[in-house]
Amino acid sequence: MTDAYVVGAGQSSFGSFPEETYRTLFREAYEEAAPTDLDPGDVDEAFVGTLGVGGRQLGLAGPAVTEHVGLHGVPCTRVENACAASGSALRQAVMAVRSGMADLVLAGGVEVMTDASAEATKYWLGVSGETEWERMAGTTFAGVYAQMADAYLREHDAPREALSQVAAKSHANGARNPKAHLGFGCTVEEAESAAVVADPLTMYHCCPTSDGAAAVLVASETVAASFDDRVRVAGVGAASDRVGLFQRDAYTAIPASESAARGAYDAAGIADPRADLDFAEVHDCFAIAELLAYEDLGFCDRGEAADLVADGVTAAGGDLPVNTSGGLKSKGHPIGATGAGQAVEAFDQLTGRAGDRQLTDPERGLTHNVGGSGGAAVVHVFEAEGVTGA
Repeated sequence: MTDAYVVGAGQSSFGSFPEETYRTLFREAYEEAAPTDLDPGDVDEAFVGTLGVGGRQLGLAGPAVTEHVGLHGVPCTRVENACAASGSALRQAVMAVRSGMADLVLAGGVEVMTDASAEATKYWLGVSGETEWERMAGTTFAGVYAQMADAYLREHDAPREALSQVAAKSHANGARNPKAHLGFGCTVEEAESAAVVADPLTMYHCCPTSDGAAAVLVASETVAASFDDRVRVAGVGAASDRVGLFQRDAYTAIPASESAARGAYDAAGIADPRADLDFAEVHDCFAIAELLAYEDLGFCDRGEAADLVADGVTAAGGDLPVNTSGGLKSKGHPIGATGAGQAVEAFDQLTGRAGDRQLTDPERGLTHNVGGSGGAAVVHVFEAEGVTGA
């Protein structure tokens, strides 16, 4: 089985772009990911993640964007896995390369969310939750994650300020990302005193709805040798779980994340993620989701996530920086593009392209993409070229 390498990655800016379409956003991401001399005929396969917010081009959404960038005739599959759509698309691309069926595969995602009404957007966000007993009963995603936050704070006697510390950290990172939707700083005090969206979550504890696209090129070892920059996909893990929060045994963990991480760590030979990883991009649709990710991914023991952020461990200058891109909270969350966008940040960090956010000589990083409130999760581990075992 051949190794898989990321050899190109790019994304559009994330934000609100009334003059753009899902096709033009995807073209922006693709053109940044692909070398100018890439022959479209060399791309063997494509996987495109999208939810289809607003109902646009639900059928054949993948081919609609790949033909727009010149990939005529390339087999293209649309992947829908809620907010984990393009993380799952990336996993499919890696599997296609590792199996030997393809040598060069495009994985990407796109979403346009800001041109629909608030009510329509709320509906399309809600379809990724359990429909019969949660969404149709009036529960929103903010409401679901608020239940998780309330349970976590009570169970572990953690301060709500931990949520605001996560938000302030994410905004500090996003302020250094020119492609971030909310590219400005915020203080802990501002996050604490902001309007309540769903108690205990304030406005600054919630990610924005965004437009955007991201694209990643995955190649076999033979093909990767012809590219200037190569990042090895050292491990991949994925899992699913009950879609409804009410169906689970606990509100203070996302079991699919834990299972997906275990698979990725086993494949990558990671015994101690906090020591063996240099950075992580985690799925922080709400601030509580980042705290849960610390524990689900093994960065700390259960109940210790608040201490991790309070002590600065996950800050840009900490021992394990988390969400150097700004995360979903600051960079933005165009649902179908989010997972691939995380991989773009990992590629940029490991190839020294991250600009003002660049970490010092990172060797190994992780991306963690969650669908809904935990119905699906995908984890990838990436290694810089030359790392032992790469």
